[in-house]
Amino acid sequence: MDESRINNKWPLAKEGLPFVLISCALALIFLFLGLFFVFVLAAIISLFIIFFFRDPDRRNDVEQNAVLTPADGKILEVRLFRDNNTPLGEPAVKVSIFMSVFNVHVNRIPIGGDIEKTDYHPGRFFSANLDKASKYNENNRITLKTPDSHKIVFIQIAGLIARRIACWVKEGERVEAGQRFGLIRFGSRLEVYLPVDSRITVKLNQKVKAGKTIIGYIS
Repeated sequence: MDESRINNKWPLAKEGLPFVLISCALALIFLFLGLFFVFVLAAIISLFIIFFFRDPDRRNDVEQNAVLTPADGKILEVRLFRDNNTPLGEPAVKVSIFMSVFNVHVNRIPIGGDIEKTDYHPGRFFSANLDKASKYNENNRITLKTPDSHKIVFIQIAGLIARRIACWVKEGERVEAGQRFGLIRFGSRLEVYLPVDSRITVKLNQKVKAGKTIIGYIS
């Protein structure tokens, strides 16, 4: 477990520090050289990078059996699978969240429990709002078992611009709902697979916030 990133006290995710430092340094160089127009452009880019990697502190009293959204963004899909061909290996409900470049990209644990497995898959980089992104794109799959022995799977999926998935938890670790667990750079998608009898409380196109919005309840 990467404690420094999970318990980050700064308003900026540590993943973004190299980008911020480089962009700010370039902006200062352009200013020193008298290239004012280029300086303004570099300064705007620096501000956007700071905005993108923002990491607000979020605390929430989690209800029992409540499942929080792991990502900021909007609900892209809520789908019921009645067969066993799901990451859970049994019928499940999938909730997909699309993150644009304007959303906070730090991901948070949806429900407390033990990390049973993390499984990274290299892949393509289709736009994250397309259905085929779920099947073909680079992704990182995390399986979690709750104290009540329920299993859920949540998947970080890279997008058209996103080319780096960061996951800060490992197999065998115990995690808490709302805890930071990773980040995807520059636009992406998160999917959560819940037991088929879960009660879903979000709707299509609803805006959600990681670690705060409840997407459903496990029965």
